[in-house]
Amino acid sequence: MKSQKRPFQKGIINHCYQRSKDGGLIFYSYSDYLVWFTIVCSVARRYNVTILAMCPMPDHVHLSVAASSGKDLSAFMRDCSSLYALRFNHACKTKGPVFEARFGSAPKYGTKNGRTNLMYVWNNPVERQLASKAEDYRWNFLAYAVSSHPFSEKLIIRKASIAMRKAVEEVKAQFIMGLPMTHAQLKRLFNTLTNEECQQLTDYIIITYNVIDYDTALAFFNSYDDLLKAVHSTTSKDHDINEVFIGKSDAHYLKMTSVIMRELKLNDIHDILAMSPEEKYDAFQILRKYSDAMGEQIAKFLHMQFVKL
Repeated sequence: MKSQKRPFQKGIINHCYQRSKDGGLIFYSYSDYLVWFTIVCSVARRYNVTILAMCPMPDHVHLSVAASSGKDLSAFMRDCSSLYALRFNHACKTKGPVFEARFGSAPKYGTKNGRTNLMYVWNNPVERQLASKAEDYRWNFLAYAVSSHPFSEKLIIRKASIAMRKAVEEVKAQFIMGLPMTHAQLKRLFNTLTNEECQQLTDYIIITYNVIDYDTALAFFNSYDDLLKAVHSTTSKDHDINEVFIGKSDAHYLKMTSVIMRELKLNDIHDILAMSPEEKYDAFQILRKYSDAMGEQIAKFLHMQFVKL
């Protein structure tokens, strides 16, 4: 059966969203978010796609973008999802699709609809209790509109450690080559740094690769302060999509990561996806005991099928 033609209009915001294929998590760690972000920014340059906002959530992604054609938009989303799936599967020692085959999209006609969509994307983590304010959530990248280091101390290269300087040079070289970061690369770099340096490097990677057109986004609100007032005063629903959430808060996934790393003494959280069904069942019981998450959320975390009794 031939799929329905995707609605598209050149030069306006298109809200693109894509869920994980099996409903499970696709973002567990800093490395996942950074790999996805650097892929999206690199691919956007390739297809001349303008990004006004984006927000990866634990099991899905949102992007507010403008493209020259529907073909470019589809190619952009295709390459972002396929490249991330390749990197994610390699890190998890798994295989197969990570995202649903067809992404969703909806053009946002007019200033009001465009503004509402941007607020919706930025507020997604607030709705899911990952942050109390939109600008406090690193992975919607809103705070980077006004700061190059919103979540760390300012990086001064001449005062940085040798390990930090080497990490910065490697990131810079990767960016110049037009290549996104990899899980293995990030793990190796972060392992040489202190916690504070890891925060600095994360901010550095984001500001180096960042292609978000904040000027165009801010034009919908006049200023950053006005933007924050608008975002803080609304929950911003999007009637073009049907977001299905399990549980009241996605913050449970952060706690589950901490519990499973501690109890199973894992070196990498991605190792859970390569576990046998029996091992996953044991992990499920551990998370039942040490976390407040619903059974369905635990199953999503472990990529297990959940059957209500």
